Amino acid sequence: MLTDSKTDSIRNVAATLAHDAMGYYKGNTSSNPVHVGDLQDPYYWWVAGALWGSLLDYYHVTKDPSYNDVVIEALLNPPNIGSNFDYVPPEHAGEEGNDDLYFWGSAAMSAAERNFPQPRESSPSWLEISANVFDSLHSRWNTTNCGGGLTWQIYPSNPNGMNYRNSISNGGFFQMASRLARATGESKYLGWAEKIWDWSWEMGLIDHETYHVWDGTDSANNCSDVNKISYTYTSGVYLYGAAVLADHTGEERWIERATRLLEGAEWFFGPYPNSTDIMYEGACETINRCNADMETHKAYLARNMWHSTVMLPSLRPKVERLLGASAKAAAQTCTGGESGRACGMKWYVGGFDGRAGLGPQMTALETIQGFLLHEAEPPFKGDQIKVVRDVNWKPVDPYRPDQLAKKETARSRVEAQGTLPR
Repeated sequence: MLTDSKTDSIRNVAATLAHDAMGYYKGNTSSNPVHVGDLQDPYYWWVAGALWGSLLDYYHVTKDPSYNDVVIEALLNPPNIGSNFDYVPPEHAGEEGNDDLYFWGSAAMSAAERNFPQPRESSPSWLEISANVFDSLHSRWNTTNCGGGLTWQIYPSNPNGMNYRNSISNGGFFQMASRLARATGESKYLGWAEKIWDWSWEMGLIDHETYHVWDGTDSANNCSDVNKISYTYTSGVYLYGAAVLADHTGEERWIERATRLLEGAEWFFGPYPNSTDIMYEGACETINRCNADMETHKAYLARNMWHSTVMLPSLRPKVERLLGASAKAAAQTCTGGESGRACGMKWYVGGFDGRAGLGPQMTALETIQGFLLHEAEPPFKGDQIKVVRDVNWKPVDPYRPDQLAKKETARSRVEAQGTLPR
């Protein structure tokens, strides 16, 4: 258990990071409804869905409702959710793939699992929306080649990826099925989670020895070769899905799979001998080739690692070791930009690396706020899940970045208060 003072300190750091992450969102100031809930360039629409997931996590662990109305507006905005309430809107057809759909669906699933208010009676519940996302993904399970799997892209008009069956699309589908199985108890979701896992394993997306998660495979050659590039977030989505099934089924095979996936994810910690247990994006970070998408990936590994410890407590010591060192290193980068507190990309350099952006803010936020997760309620399931309409938020008194002297940063507060547990 954290002491009250450390809990308050972590909340304050998280509030700073959330405030500055939201500085990148301009959609609620636009007169164009398509922009509401979306991010401007260089960020794609899927990153907006991921941001709302981060802010749902933020509210869950801090109880600060500052951004809740914005989150609801974004998740229920018709140009985002679509006429079928499944996050497949025509307005974003030019940039949406099956992997994008997971990030919006995961946010809705988190809202359902926490009884986050859904005030619009004209829209389905968060759980129904999550089921719609599952149905949409399920409808595109493609058995033409490779024995199944989801392709990266949805529309032939966006041909880049219509043959590629990638791990983030299929891992996201696996996680949605796992969480719906636990939330509803319905056997069809468990059956599909098992099917997606088996297919991913048979195709070699999950390495049979190391449990590294590889990027994808191509149906043009019947998925006979695997693209052995690996990103942090793909390990995260499979890890949490397996941990959810370990909790839901109690079966040793899922406990072992989740444990091995966490072991497999350890290769993303510590690029150099003097950077022990510090997370980095191995495919691009050390060679300075991370684009705006890739800059956000570490957020989703951190998120899923923390959440996995709730489902499978035996993972917690290793996760706290890895993310404890990473959180301290992340906070030490948050000294840049005009504010003097913008976070950097490379956490192992000992300070700000000059690369500020939404991605570094989100990754630091998810990594640090996760220390509060065990103080919050675990995800609900069964008849615990309710439709809540009341949005009479109870205000809290979070740390306000705009009231702080510029020179004080997340790093200085961590150093002065010893905020993050060892």
